[in-house]
Parts: sequence; C-alpha cells; structure tokens
Amino acid sequence: MESSRDTAAADWFEGPLGARVLREETALAPLVLDDVFGFELLQMGAWGPARHLLDGARTQHTTLVAPQAGPGVTLCAALDSLPLRSDCIDAIFLPHTLELVEDPYAVLREADRILAAEGQLILLGFRPASLWGLAAAASRSGFPPGLRRTLSGARVRDWLRLLSYEIVSVRPYLYHLPRAPRGGPESVLPGILRRGWFYPWPAGAYVIKARKRVYT
Repeated sequence: MESSRDTAAADWFEGPLGARVLREETALAPLVLDDVFGFELLQMGAWGPARHLLDGARTQHTTLVAPQAGPGVTLCAALDSLPLRSDCIDAIFLPHTLELVEDPYAVLREADRILAAEGQLILLGFRPASLWGLAAAASRSGFPPGLRRTLSGARVRDWLRLLSYEIVSVRPYLYHLPRAPRGGPESVLPGILRRGWFYPWPAGAYVIKARKRVYT
C-alpha cells in the first residue's frame, strides 16, 4: 500500500516545482551517463515517476531497485542489503538516494559491495549551503517530500575516498529558486547564464561521478 509520504512525493513531482526539477535532471542524466558503458546500470532508489533518468543510459541493460514496488521498479529490496552478488554491476546511479534513506553510509557501502572494479558511481544531491538546503532544513515534513536530510558534496566525497574511489567530476546544477515558477526575472536567468552571466545565488544541487579503484 502506498504510504502518505509516497503520495506526497508523487503529488510534488506532478506540481510545477517538482516537474521543473524533473525536467532539469532528465536533461542532465544523459550528459552524466554518456561515458558509462558496460552491461548493467543499476539505479538504487526511485526518484520521480518510473525510469525517466535511465532513458539516456548507454549500457546494455538497466535496472531500478527500490524498497517498494512502483512504476518502473524492476526489483524490490532493501537498499542496504541487496540480493546481488559482489562485484557484479558495471555502474550505479543514486539520484538523491542517500538523502532519502535512514542510513546513507550503509547504502553507499552496499553500492560499493556490488559495484565491479573500475565501475562508475553517480550521485545526485541537494546542497545544504543553498536556498534549496535552507528550504529543506526549515521543513518539518521534508522538502522535497520524503527527504530526510541534505548531504554536502564534501561529505559525500570524503565517504567515497574512504572507500577508495577516485572523484572523476563534480558538477553543480539547479540554479532556480525552490518555489513554483511564476515567470518574470527568474524565468530569463537560464538564458542569461548561457550568455556568460552568473546567477545571484549558488546552485541548489550537485552531481558527483566517481570510479571504484581496486589496488592489488
């Protein structure tokens, strides 16, 4: 049965603000997955409707695993204890997953267990030091709905380095305000940025790409 948290998240993604975030991340996903090859790309955790973030994947096969059944979910399993053998996945995608689970480091360690040597790990996260982070901190019910916490990119990179990952790239995104678009000056900012100007506020989110290094 769908929980009230799941219902609130689905309603948010169907609203103007959630839909705008999805559009931006759907456009971003093919860019960050462009050099991810191999047989299997595994998305751990559902974010938004169905499998929209996996559409641009260039691996031979994609799988979406989540704790609960839903549109596009291939496998239902606890994210910190997956029924998969070690070192069997070529690439793993974590779209805000660490911010949604109770124990983010346990989920990250499980991702590391099943990821093959030299495999890529891609993470999306909201920046605490941003207007989106402030909105999340001020919300009692979670913002966006279901979010338990925000994790700084520096903290996630430290976790990855402890697990012997090489940080390949860190890319900021999500420059619009955490409110429903209403037109006006904010709506013209993407065009301004393309002409070489700067936003008056920091990016609300980041994408980290890392590679699993195994030293013998």
